[in-house]
Amino acid sequence: QVQVVESGGDLVQPGGSLRLSCTASGSIFSVNIMAWYRQAPGKQRELVATITARGIVTYADSVTGRFTISRDNAKNTVYLQMNSLQPEDTAVYYCHVNGMSSGAAYNSWGQGTQVTVSS
Repeated sequence: QVQVVESGGDLVQPGGSLRLSCTASGSIFSVNIMAWYRQAPGKQRELVATITARGIVTYADSVTGRFTISRDNAKNTVYLQMNSLQPEDTAVYYCHVNGMSSGAAYNSWGQGTQVTVSS
């Protein structure tokens, strides 16, 4: 099994910054795509950013230019640097990881970390 744990969520003022971290652990043979999603109250979960094992990144239009996704393959860890945060960024942020475990593919979600942007 593969476990995914996020951290770094907090309360921050508009215009502020936060850095989220997510680490995958367990019976991991390879880690392919690592991604961040978010879900605001009353809304569907949405994709924020993705990064492949080779470092190819994609972003939602709403965060382009403000958020940066990166990863440390040696640590099976993905980061999300969030700058110029706005109240509409308030949500629970989830990490999703896929790849190969011992003999099987896995798709694993973390438990989420709360980001609140408010004055």
